[in-house]
Amino acid sequence: MSLEITKVTARIGARVSGVDITRPLAPEQVAAIREALNAHKALVFDAGDLDDAGQQAFARHFGDLTTAHPTVGAVDGSPNVLPVDSERGPANHWHTDVTFVLNPPQASTLRSITIPPYGGETLIANAAAAYRDLPEPLRRLADTLWAEHTNDYDYAVPDEEIDEEKAAQRARFTSIAYRTAHPVVRVHPLTGERGLFVGGFAQRITGLSVGESRKVLDLLQSYVTRPENILRHRWAEHELVLFDNRITQHYAIDNYDGRPRRLHRVTVAGDVPVGIEGKESYSIEGDASHYTSVLTAA
Repeated sequence: MSLEITKVTARIGARVSGVDITRPLAPEQVAAIREALNAHKALVFDAGDLDDAGQQAFARHFGDLTTAHPTVGAVDGSPNVLPVDSERGPANHWHTDVTFVLNPPQASTLRSITIPPYGGETLIANAAAAYRDLPEPLRRLADTLWAEHTNDYDYAVPDEEIDEEKAAQRARFTSIAYRTAHPVVRVHPLTGERGLFVGGFAQRITGLSVGESRKVLDLLQSYVTRPENILRHRWAEHELVLFDNRITQHYAIDNYDGRPRRLHRVTVAGDVPVGIEGKESYSIEGDASHYTSVLTAA
C-alpha cells in the first residue's frame, strides 16, 4: 500500500493520500484508514470526481449507512445523503451528529459541493483530548454523570429573529421528539479511550436542575472547544472529510456573508454508547428505527 498519513495538528486531524476513494477499497486499505481514524479522529481525502453514489460506497466500507436524518429530508433520489446547505440555515453550534437517538452514527462523511470564496470552515474537536485535559476532580465527577440529549434543544435564538421559514425548519427538525440518556463520559468501543460525550443536544444532567445542568455542561464543553483540541478545516473543491462521531464534536462557522455553501453528508450506523461502568445509553422518547440500524460494537 502507498497510503500516507500526514498530521494536520498535534491532537486532531490528518490528511490521507495514496488512496483513490472513488474506487472500491481493499480490506487492508479499509483497515489502515480505520486505524488512522482511531488515532487522528478526523481524516481529509482528495475526493476527485466522487459523486453521491461514490460517497455512499466509500462510507459503506465502515458499516451500514443510516438514512439522511431522523426528521430532515434527504437529497432527491438519495435517501442516505443529507444536504448540508446554507439555504437551510447554518449549523453553527457545537454538536455530535444525532446524539438525541439511542445509537448515534459511529462516523460521518462530509463532501464539498459548493464552497464560498472565503470562510465556511468546519471545526472538529477531539473529545478524548478534552477528557484528558480535565483536572482530576472534574474527571471523577464527569465519570459519574449522565445527560439527556434531545432534538428539541435550546437554539438560543431570540423570538424576533425567527421568521416563518426558520419556524418551519425548526418544526420539521422537531417533528418527532427524541430524548435519550447518554453517559457524559463515553468509552470508545475500538480504542477504549474515554471522551466527553456532550455537545449542543445535551440539555440536562440527570438529577440536576436545568440551571445547574447548564453550568456543568458549559464547564465540560469549555474543555472540548479549547483551541488545542480543534481542527479548523478550510474546504477546497472535491474534498471529503471522514470523522469519528463517537469521540468528536463539530461546528460550521457562519463567516461567509450568506454566500452559497453546500456539503453532502453520509453517516455510518453506530453502536449504543457505553459509560465507564459498562452501562448502556437508554431511550426516553422517540423511535429511530426508520433512521438507523444498531451496530454491534466490535
